[in-house]
Amino acid sequence: MITDQRMPASSSLPPLGLLVDRANHLVQTIAVPSIVQLVLRVALAVPFWRSGILKWGGFLRLNDTAVTLFSDEFMLHLPGGPYHFPVPTVMAFLSGCGEIMFPILLVLGLGTRFAGLGLLFMTLIVELTVPDGWPIHLTWAAMALALMAYGPGNISLDHLICRARSQVR
Repeated sequence: MITDQRMPASSSLPPLGLLVDRANHLVQTIAVPSIVQLVLRVALAVPFWRSGILKWGGFLRLNDTAVTLFSDEFMLHLPGGPYHFPVPTVMAFLSGCGEIMFPILLVLGLGTRFAGLGLLFMTLIVELTVPDGWPIHLTWAAMALALMAYGPGNISLDHLICRARSQVR
């Protein structure tokens, strides 16, 4: 004898499938791709911006600490190393410029894929400098790769420029 195992009609709980559908709809409503891409851009920009701000003592003038870090403290952990950074003043300047310019581009959503590539490259250098920081560096790399793959989203200057170009044609 087969009995009906369904819930009684008087029960106030909906079937499991309906609950899953409602949960999926809620998640999709919250995680709109353009919002996700905006959050990714800001989340990746913040740590690099904070580091970049600390390197400058004025307009295009590195502070002494930044140069000292690249000449005395930071080392590249490569096979047979660690090795000192070549031309530490130039490396500090390039690092400081990248840590300011790429985050600005990301937040604006301007040249997003290029900025993501720049920060992915910087993340690789940071990983070679601080190999024990790989869990956070892996997170930065994942965010940069996602932005490079999926772009900046609709809330960006890149999107506005593309729309304006397509209207001109």
